[in-house]
Amino acid sequence: MKISILVDNNTIIDRYFLAEPAVSYFIETDQVKVLFDVGYSDVFLRNAWKMKIDVLSADYLAISHGHIDHTGGLDLLLKECLEARFEHNSLKCPKIIAHPDVFVPKFLDENSSIGIPVSEEVLGAHFEIQKTSEPVWLDDSLVFLGQIEREHSFENPGPIGLRGRSADRDQVPDDLMDDTALAYVGKEGLYVITGCSHAGICNIVSQARKVTGIDRVVDIIGGFHLLNPPAEQLEGTVNYFRDLKLKKLHACHCTDFHSRMALAQTAELEEIGSGLVLEFE
Repeated sequence: MKISILVDNNTIIDRYFLAEPAVSYFIETDQVKVLFDVGYSDVFLRNAWKMKIDVLSADYLAISHGHIDHTGGLDLLLKECLEARFEHNSLKCPKIIAHPDVFVPKFLDENSSIGIPVSEEVLGAHFEIQKTSEPVWLDDSLVFLGQIEREHSFENPGPIGLRGRSADRDQVPDDLMDDTALAYVGKEGLYVITGCSHAGICNIVSQARKVTGIDRVVDIIGGFHLLNPPAEQLEGTVNYFRDLKLKKLHACHCTDFHSRMALAQTAELEEIGSGLVLEFE
């Protein structure tokens, strides 16, 4: 498996890539190519061009959850698909795979939208969309984890904002049940790839182990949503990671410095940022 970091909050030192507080990865296995999230703006496209990656060659677009810092580039990806179709009639857009709640409107408060900026109806006219709360194997080794079971009590930070349409008066606190991740089965064990981990990074890893039937976790790549976390949550996460006996750890995006330093006690913490390429057997 090869993972190219198209978007992260940081860049790799001495490499002239762009960064933004968002996430996008391009994942390649022997059988499939997956674009995982599309960041907030056109940064994922600009960095992909610099890395000589054709995002339209992806078989799937996997969406981690419906926040704008992971889906803000969807309208630009749509335009790329439309333009390419005009020039190459046979070109297909990636198939979108996401949790069924991913298109439910999300708000920071009653009026401040933080959800997907393009409607399901517009995207559905151009992309095939597979909505599922169940795990889906994208090839023999890479799996979309579906709805994450929330089993670790220390990972219960509460809702973020609201979901539902304000005009319909059906807004409720958003517990982000649409948040999910990917897992890759390699020769050494599991590699877990996350977007933001609102479901809890330990819950996500536990789900990956259950879905694949493999306990050995080699590396975790992505945002862990540890931003000034409660002491109980950080302590629980550190203890869980220590028990995993990880070989490597690539914490990025929504993981603060204090949390990274705490997690560095459990595994070799490596640099990550826009422009990085990771390859695993």
